[in-house]
Amino acid sequence: MIDLSLEGKKAVVTGASLGIGAAVVKMLADQGASVTFCARTKDSVEELSKYKTKGKGTVKGLTADMGEENSTNEFIETVQSAGPTDILINNVGASPSRNFLYMTDDDWRSLHELNLLSAVRCTRAFLPHMREQKWGRVVMVSSSAGKYPNAALIDYGATKAAMISISKSLAKKYGADGVLINSVLPGLIHTAMWERAANEIAEAVGSTAESVIENNGKGVPIGRYGTSEE
Repeated sequence: MIDLSLEGKKAVVTGASLGIGAAVVKMLADQGASVTFCARTKDSVEELSKYKTKGKGTVKGLTADMGEENSTNEFIETVQSAGPTDILINNVGASPSRNFLYMTDDDWRSLHELNLLSAVRCTRAFLPHMREQKWGRVVMVSSSAGKYPNAALIDYGATKAAMISISKSLAKKYGADGVLINSVLPGLIHTAMWERAANEIAEAVGSTAESVIENNGKGVPIGRYGTSEE
């Protein structure tokens, strides 16, 4: 394992009870960071909070719905009450499969609120301290869907493309302050979110989720979905 020397750093990870988010929480904590994460499901939050780190890092979970402005702000306030944040991972997101012609304005608003505005609010809140101390890291967990659009994930792809644009803009503006801001674009990763997507696609085309995952995996260079740990 690469030594990131994160002892003494405080990290925040949104949408982290499962999948990529949970893997990131464990990795940061194992590297010595004090990690605070959030998720909507209380049981999932409690389960990940029990994680025993391999070093001096710690894990603390909070229940929050990042698709709701008030809940997001409460989460931010709770985190800030414990001190400044050095590392922010904007990971929360959902990817429903929908038909553009049948999507309502509320469908667009709800996913925009969850996938994009949650990242905007957290970054806006934690960035000032990073600039002040001349050190900070912000990662926007976008998606390959933000670069390679898919009509079945049209609103998801739009929000993820916006995250890429925001991270590039902020990186140029605040890099000189010692704050590095980047986006990562995961492809097909075997998570609960993509299992749900596979089930939705399978139902629409009269197939099975297993067949959808297998067929999609053939288009990946390694011949399968990646894992969260990878």
